[in-house]
Amino acid sequence: MKTYNWIISSLLLAGHVFSIQSQPANAPRRDYWVTDGPVFAMMVTNGIAYLGGSFSYVGLGTGNGIPLDAVSGTPDLDFPLVNGPVMTVVPDATGGWYIGGSFSTVGGLNRTNLAHIRGDKTVDPTWNPSANGNVLSLVIVGNVIYAGGDFTRIGGQARNRVAALDATTGTAISWNANASGTVQSLAVLGSRIFVGGSFTNIGGQARANLASLDAVTGNATGWNPNANSNVTAIAMSGTTLFAAGSFTNLGGQPRASLAALDAYTGILANWQPTTDGSISTLAVSGTTVFVGGSFTNIAGQPRLNAAALNTTTGEALAWDPSASGQVMTLAASGNLVYVGGSFGKIGGQIRNNLAAVDAVTGLATNWNPSMSSSVRTLSVIGNSVYAGGNFMCVGGQLRNNAAALDAVTGKAVSWNPDVKGKIYSMALSANNLNVYLGGSFTNAVGQARTNLVSVDATSGAVTDWDPNVNGEVYALAVSTNAVYVGGAFTSVGTQARTNLAAIDVATGVATDWNPRADRLVNTLVLAGDVLYVGGGFNNISGQTRSKIAALTTASGEATAWDPFSSGDVYSLTVSDRTIYVGGNFTSIGAQFRTNIAALDVTTGLATDWNPNASRPVYVFTLIGDTVYAGGEFSSIGGQPRLRMAGLNASNGLASAWNAKPNGATYAMSSFGNMLYTAGAFSSFGTQYQPSVAVFNQSGYSWLAAQTPSNGMFRLRITGNPGENYAIQATTNFLNWTSIVTNNAVNGSVSFTDTNTPNLPQRFFRAVGAQ
Repeated sequence: MKTYNWIISSLLLAGHVFSIQSQPANAPRRDYWVTDGPVFAMMVTNGIAYLGGSFSYVGLGTGNGIPLDAVSGTPDLDFPLVNGPVMTVVPDATGGWYIGGSFSTVGGLNRTNLAHIRGDKTVDPTWNPSANGNVLSLVIVGNVIYAGGDFTRIGGQARNRVAALDATTGTAISWNANASGTVQSLAVLGSRIFVGGSFTNIGGQARANLASLDAVTGNATGWNPNANSNVTAIAMSGTTLFAAGSFTNLGGQPRASLAALDAYTGILANWQPTTDGSISTLAVSGTTVFVGGSFTNIAGQPRLNAAALNTTTGEALAWDPSASGQVMTLAASGNLVYVGGSFGKIGGQIRNNLAAVDAVTGLATNWNPSMSSSVRTLSVIGNSVYAGGNFMCVGGQLRNNAAALDAVTGKAVSWNPDVKGKIYSMALSANNLNVYLGGSFTNAVGQARTNLVSVDATSGAVTDWDPNVNGEVYALAVSTNAVYVGGAFTSVGTQARTNLAAIDVATGVATDWNPRADRLVNTLVLAGDVLYVGGGFNNISGQTRSKIAALTTASGEATAWDPFSSGDVYSLTVSDRTIYVGGNFTSIGAQFRTNIAALDVTTGLATDWNPNASRPVYVFTLIGDTVYAGGEFSSIGGQPRLRMAGLNASNGLASAWNAKPNGATYAMSSFGNMLYTAGAFSSFGTQYQPSVAVFNQSGYSWLAAQTPSNGMFRLRITGNPGENYAIQATTNFLNWTSIVTNNAVNGSVSFTDTNTPNLPQRFFRAVGAQ
C-alpha cells in the first residue's frame, strides 16, 4: 500500500455534514477536552492522558461565548470563539448575534469588546466598532444598536459610556448622550432608550443613575426618577419599567433595591418588595418578574439568590430554585427560565453555573451544559441558547488540579484525586497500578498528603504511601524499588534530604540514598542504573556539577559524566546514546549551545545537533525521527517557531510543523502518531484551545466522526482521478483497518463500517492503494 496522502474533506449523512472535523498537522483537535487553568505535567499511558496543574475543570474548550442546543445542551463547536468575557448579547433577527464584553478577538479576528457573528457562523468582516472599554449592555432598534459600558471611544468616535451604532457598518451615528459614569443596562420603549448605571449626568441633563433618552436626539427626556445609588438592571413590561440596584430611594420614595415605574410619567408604582442583598438581573414574563442576585430573603420570604415576584403586588411567588451562588443573568422562554451565574446547585440538582428551571415548579430540568465558570448573559432564539461569561469550557467535569482524559476521545474518565494545590510532576509506578503526583499541595481525596502522593491509576483513590515532603516537588522518576524525587525541599518524613531523594515504593520512607543537591532540581530521567539530574545546583553528591549530573542509583555518587551547563536545566530526555537537554543556558557539553542541546550519553560532550532556541526550552518528546520541543522560544532550528517546534533528530532543523501557541508549553507526550501538549496557552494561531492540545503527526489528513444511528457513512474524497485509494478507520490511532477501496473520483463514497461496531466515535483517513 502506498503512503501518499488523499484528503477527506467532509463526512456526510443524508446529504448533510455530520459532526466532522479535519485535522491538519498544525491545528489541534477541536473536540479534545481542555482545562480552565494551566497544565504543568502530562503523561499519556495505557490509553489515558493524565494531567496535573492548576485548574478546577475539564471540558470542551468553547471560549467565553457559545450557542447551546436548547434540548441537549451541547455547544456549537463551529461557532467563532471569543477570547474574553462576554457580558451582553442580542440577536440580530437573521440567525446571528451581536456580542459585547471584554475581549480582543472573535474567531481569530481582532474585535475589541464588540462583534457581530452572522447567521452563517462567521464573524462579520466589516462590523468592527472597537470599543476602548467594556461593553455591558446592548439593545437594537431597527438598524441602530445602542451600547452601554465604560468605554470613551467606539465606532470611530468619542462616546462616553453610551453610544448608537449603525447595525450594518458599525460606525457611531451622531446620537451622543455622553454619560458621566458607567452604563450597566439598557431597555427600549417606542422612541425612548432607558438607561441604568452609575452616573450623575446624561443626555445633557443631571440624571442620577436612571434616565430616559430620546432615541433620535440622545437628549434626556423629562423622565427623572433620581435613584440615590447605582441601577444594575432594568426590564420593560408594557409601559412599566422594573429597576434593580443598590438604591434605597427612588423618585423621592423609599425603595430597597427594587422598584417599578411608569415608563412615561416616572410615577412609582406601589410595588415594594424588599431584599437583604443585591439584585443583578431581571426578566419579565407575563405577570411575573424573575429576579436574580445575591440574597437570602426577598419580599418577606426566604429565597436564595433567585425568586419570582408578582408584577402587580410584588409578592414572592412559590417559585424557589434556591441557587447555591450568585445569579447573574436570567432568560425566560416559554415554560422555562434559563439561569446563569456562579453556582454549583440549583433547582434541587447539581448544575455548574447554568441551568434550565421550570418556570412554575422551580425544579431544574435535565438540561445540563455544565460551564467551567460564571455565566453573565443569556439569550434564547428558537432552539439555541447563547451563553456568555467568564467560562472557557462547557459540558465537562469538576477536577481540582488533576484529571485523566481518554487518550482517544478526549473526554474525562472517572479518575479524580481532587488535589488541593498545584501539581508540577507525575510518574507511573513500575507495575502500572499507581500514579505518583508531586507539587505543592496538602490534601488529596480528603487525605492529608504533603507535596507528594500515590493514587490508584484507575480509581484515583489515595494509597497509604505517605512520604511527607517538606517542600515543593518538581520532578519524579520511578524504578522497581524507589521513587526518585527532585525539587526544592529540606526533608522527607523525618529524614533530612536536600532537593533530591529516593523513597521506598513500599514504605514511603526515604532510603539511605542521599546526594544532597545544593539548589533545586527541576528534572530527572532514569536510564538503567544511572539517574540523570538537571536543575539549578552547583554541587551534588559532594562534587562540583553545574546544573546537570549523572548519579548512580546504587550509591548516589556522581559519575565522571560532567557536561557543565552555564544555566539552569529544565528538561532531560534520553534516546539511545543521546540525551536531549532543554533549559536556559548558553553553553553545555563544552560547546556553545543556546537553551537546547544533545549530549553524548558516554562523554557528556555536545553533539553537532544545534537547533539554537531563542528562549528557554522546558520539555521534549520524540515521535519517530522528530524531536518535539516546547518552551517560551520564538525561533528554533533556524526558523521562527513560537513555543513549539518539531526538530529533525539528525540535523536539528525545524520541520514545517508550526502550531503557534500564544503561551508557554510545559508538558509533552505522545501516543501513536499523536502529539499531546500542555501548558499556559489559550490558542494556536487563530484557533482557541486552552491548556491542552492534541495534534495529528501521522502525515495523513483524518476526520473524527460520531457514529450515525444506522452505521452508514458518506465521505467526500479529494484526490487525483484515475488512481485508487483506501479508506481506513481506527479507534485508537495505533491500528488502522482498511474498510473500502474504490477508483479515485473526486466526490463522495458511502459505506457501512462493520469493523468497529457499537463504538460512539472513530477516525477515518484516506491513503493511496495498489
